[in-house]
Amino acid sequence: MTGDTVVHAEGLGKRYVLGRRPAVHDTLRDALSSGARDVLRALRRRGGTRATDDTVWALRDVSFEVRRGEVVGVIGRNGAGKSTLLKILSRITEPTTGAAWTRGRVGSLLEVGTGFHAELTGRENVYLSGAILGMKRREIARRFDEIVDFAEIERFIDTPVKRYSSGMYLRLAFAVAAHLEPEILFVDEVLAVGDAAFQKKCLGKIGDVAREHRTVLFVSHNLVAVEALCARALWLDHGRIASDGRAGPVISAYLQGASPVVTERTWLPSAPAPGGGGVRLRRVCVRASDGAPPDRLSVHTPFVLECEYDNDQPTGTLRVHLQFYDEKELLLFDVGPPVEADASAQGSPTGLLRTVCHIPGNLLNDGRHRVALTIVRDNVPVVRHPDALVFDIQDSVEDREGWYEKWPGAIRPRLRWDTNIPVR
Repeated sequence: MTGDTVVHAEGLGKRYVLGRRPAVHDTLRDALSSGARDVLRALRRRGGTRATDDTVWALRDVSFEVRRGEVVGVIGRNGAGKSTLLKILSRITEPTTGAAWTRGRVGSLLEVGTGFHAELTGRENVYLSGAILGMKRREIARRFDEIVDFAEIERFIDTPVKRYSSGMYLRLAFAVAAHLEPEILFVDEVLAVGDAAFQKKCLGKIGDVAREHRTVLFVSHNLVAVEALCARALWLDHGRIASDGRAGPVISAYLQGASPVVTERTWLPSAPAPGGGGVRLRRVCVRASDGAPPDRLSVHTPFVLECEYDNDQPTGTLRVHLQFYDEKELLLFDVGPPVEADASAQGSPTGLLRTVCHIPGNLLNDGRHRVALTIVRDNVPVVRHPDALVFDIQDSVEDREGWYEKWPGAIRPRLRWDTNIPVR
């Protein structure tokens, strides 16, 4: 442990018992109900009807350190233990095993309105939150106008927060957490509640906090934001640390584990297959135009995507649309064949049909890509497959001129240039 460590976790574990409630009883009815549940649970175990363990480990043997000024993104699937981790670090819940400590003033935004008193006004909650953080009244007053301006609730600042909408609650909660100068800021996935403009505003503020060399732990499914804001990422998987390191490689490993490569899918005539509106998928695949194996695609390799499908209806025109997503789940483009002037009059033939899309080289960047497929009949979707194909585009050192880091950007086109032309 170094002298600038401000967050330390060692062997953290958190176990929950399914169906078990706290042992504190406020009324006689609560006590009697709890006793009856315990008796029934014991009878089920004795009778052998309880076949599985009734405990779940939300976290298991989690150890890490965060240094002062680090901005760490915490990623993972739903149920991986991200929120539980922040609740333990914020002292909201106690760990079952292990220990954790923080050094410095902590601000937490773990769910909408955390720490607010519903009966108090927005103004009173701002001062209450600052007092909990250990700030003096004059320090809070100095930041008060800035907080209200950020939250955009000036008209309602003296209204009890129980009358706020969820958006108003969120704006004020984030403004308080970010502006009252905590030395350590914990932010959970609450920004998804707000609209796009507010999310952008919040992410900008988190960036400002990071530039002030304060420590941030940022839980989010927005991997673009995590990579932009965080130099380091912590990947939790089933309550354990799967990877801890530089944000870019950790995010790539997480995405590749979440989306296994699928370069071909085939459905036999007798087997269930995606379909609708008289159309049924039979085969989709990706292959290099030069015949190379599909696992050898590089940024320079032209390739094709093929789709075969049965059409049982003689009327209407079928068109295949492909949506390309990168490894961060950003939609790169949605493409379909051009609409011919007489296509609607001719219609599509019946039987087994094939559509081929040709992708030129020097278009996509390296990394994992997912292709979603939609078949429409006269502009009405009849078949959808959200992950028809998943494939990797490998990097190439050609034309890099000494640059060996990840090439920035979602796509990587090679364009025509005319350079160094004398102007007379």
